[in-house]
Amino acid sequence: MRKQGTIRRWEVERGFGFIDSGDSRDVFVHVKDFAKPGTTPVAGMQVTYEEIQVGGKGPRAVDVRLAGRAAAATNPPQTQTSERPRSAQPAPTRRASGPATGNSLFKVLLLILVALYAFAIFSGRMPFVLLAVVGLINLVTYLVYNFDKDAAEKGRWRVSENTLHMLSLIGGWPMAWYAQQSLRHKSSKHEFRVMYWVTVFGNCALLAVYVLFPQLWRNVTSHLN
Repeated sequence: MRKQGTIRRWEVERGFGFIDSGDSRDVFVHVKDFAKPGTTPVAGMQVTYEEIQVGGKGPRAVDVRLAGRAAAATNPPQTQTSERPRSAQPAPTRRASGPATGNSLFKVLLLILVALYAFAIFSGRMPFVLLAVVGLINLVTYLVYNFDKDAAEKGRWRVSENTLHMLSLIGGWPMAWYAQQSLRHKSSKHEFRVMYWVTVFGNCALLAVYVLFPQLWRNVTSHLN
């Protein structure tokens, strides 16, 4: 049965908020739970929704729709719209190409990363134990993303974005990508995504210099020390 309530609080940057349903507990709602894509929620907005229970995290709203005047304002009467869908078709195609391009770039860089590690191990330029350390960094990266996702849903203390970027830079970017896609966390914030790719290319560049140009690496690190 659908319920009706009012958005009591909305975190614009985090993309979630809470609905006052009149009961003792507020209902968690994420921007992706709105039935109409592109909806911009604000505090005080009247909505209707279906309520579900997510483990021990409390109630969550899904299939959220605007109610009353808010729905009328965002859905004005349409006239002579038979030709509009055709002219609007290219826009979704351009938006959909973003994730596909990101996936392709990720796969290419991952292959390069594997090749660099393989060459470094078999050529003796990198001890095998260092590869185990990189694996541990990736595991920690996923756990930190998962913690931050859970904290975002419960409105608790969050992990700083600088920490997430640092984990990517020191080698955890493959698992960071997997966490973003599987947890649907930090996967749509443009500024974060740009900085994420900076850390990816930075890590690959540093590894390439370390593996392919060891003398240059030693010269640079000696000057830093």
